Amino acid sequence: MLTKILSMANIGLKTENVEVEVNVADKGFPGFGIVGLASKAVEETKERVKTAIINSDIEFPTAKITINLAPADLAKEGSGYDLPVAIGIISAIGELVLPKEKAYFYGELSLDGSLRHTRGVFLLALLAKEEGVKNIFVPRMSANEASVVEDINVYPVDNLKSLIRHFKGEKLIEALKPVNVTEILSDITPEFDFSEVLGQQQAKRALEIAAAGGHNIFMMGPPGSGKTMLARAMAGILPNLTEKESLEVTKIYSLTGNIPPGGSLIRQRPFRSPHHTTSQIGLIGGGSNPHPGEISLAHRGVLFLDEFPEFGRNSLEALRQPLEDGYVCVSRAAGSVTFPAQFMLVAAANPCPCGHLGDPKKDCKCSGYQILNYQKKLSGPIMDRIDLHLTVPAVDVNNLMIDKEKVKGESSVEIKKRINEARKIQSERFKSLAHIHSNSDMKNSHLKEFAKLSDEANLLLKQAVNKFALSARSYFRLIKVARTIADLEKSEIIKEVHVAEALQYRVRNDG
Repeated sequence: MLTKILSMANIGLKTENVEVEVNVADKGFPGFGIVGLASKAVEETKERVKTAIINSDIEFPTAKITINLAPADLAKEGSGYDLPVAIGIISAIGELVLPKEKAYFYGELSLDGSLRHTRGVFLLALLAKEEGVKNIFVPRMSANEASVVEDINVYPVDNLKSLIRHFKGEKLIEALKPVNVTEILSDITPEFDFSEVLGQQQAKRALEIAAAGGHNIFMMGPPGSGKTMLARAMAGILPNLTEKESLEVTKIYSLTGNIPPGGSLIRQRPFRSPHHTTSQIGLIGGGSNPHPGEISLAHRGVLFLDEFPEFGRNSLEALRQPLEDGYVCVSRAAGSVTFPAQFMLVAAANPCPCGHLGDPKKDCKCSGYQILNYQKKLSGPIMDRIDLHLTVPAVDVNNLMIDKEKVKGESSVEIKKRINEARKIQSERFKSLAHIHSNSDMKNSHLKEFAKLSDEANLLLKQAVNKFALSARSYFRLIKVARTIADLEKSEIIKEVHVAEALQYRVRNDG
């Protein structure tokens, strides 16, 4: 008997329908085969399904079982085909009758017949909505991912036995109640508060500007100056994810299995901090079956690269295109896959291998050759794509002394209020442009309309370009930063003072 079950396959973030065709034939030698460009994980489905069916008190057929995953020219990988294959076999041998209404089945089986947390359920829910299919059956531990998608019924399945009873009408599985996205999105308590960062007022100001406009920032300073703490505190001043941004991020995290069992929408902006030994594929994405890298996991959030010069040269150079375009395209012989990568880069480095170059209190032990070789690891084109360049000095010992009478610095909450106001201005400014959310997203062609300079500001900018020999890219990025500073002051026109402040974060490495 032939049975057809609906499931899905992921090609990057693109989701395709897969029809799981199950044929149980009395004629021919007994066997169990899967065809349709299946990966090793899918091939192992045979053993999991057979054992799960037997342990669910169903007699496994002694027959020739053929599974075809159609379309056959589409690569299939992962363990999500366990459930549709098992249901197809149980239906084909007459143990249950599936309803005529279309439904998707997806999930990994344990050997006892229970369903395990499976990556990609959120993507399945989006596909079901797009295709107009009302019902999806997925593991209970993954069902919350799908509950935020409107107009579909999400049935959380514990095991094969409960699903069989559901279709027989013995004990129905209740669909999850839909969850309102806006109810999930809320403020998250950050790891560090800006009030805990001692001193470093200029660094705090630079990070505020970066967060307000979505700009990349580079911090150079000796060990212990607070670069890492500043970067981690930045998570607390970033504006909350919008509904659209949250859905974008959740798609990536669902695909990669980074949503924990029972988890749902990603509520806060990602903060990714990979170690400097991370491979190029781990950072950028790729592999024989392309998967997202750290830059895509940081989409709509922060990618913090500590010890920036210690990352592989090829890895750093591969950041060029994503920093410019906001996405990465991974090409293989079988085709190309595009992953979103619109992140804020926060990079930190020491001034030299020992970290004490220019320190008035500690002597640098590095030779001139070592210093030059260390600094040459950061190429001009990469540094050109970073909007704000900042020197973070060692913390003054007076700021380290515990004194109850000392006035604490501004909290993250207070700084975040200003950033939210600046982002609202930008949201209103770019409401007619679908792919632009902040000043850093602007194309050069948009600056004439959205970044109008006063005569004095224009004159200062021209003088700076001539004096510091700024590149064209630096020139345009400088204007974007000045636009953000003006937004923080709620100024429609970019004034001379805004350009002057933007310049002090730009000319450090350009002149």
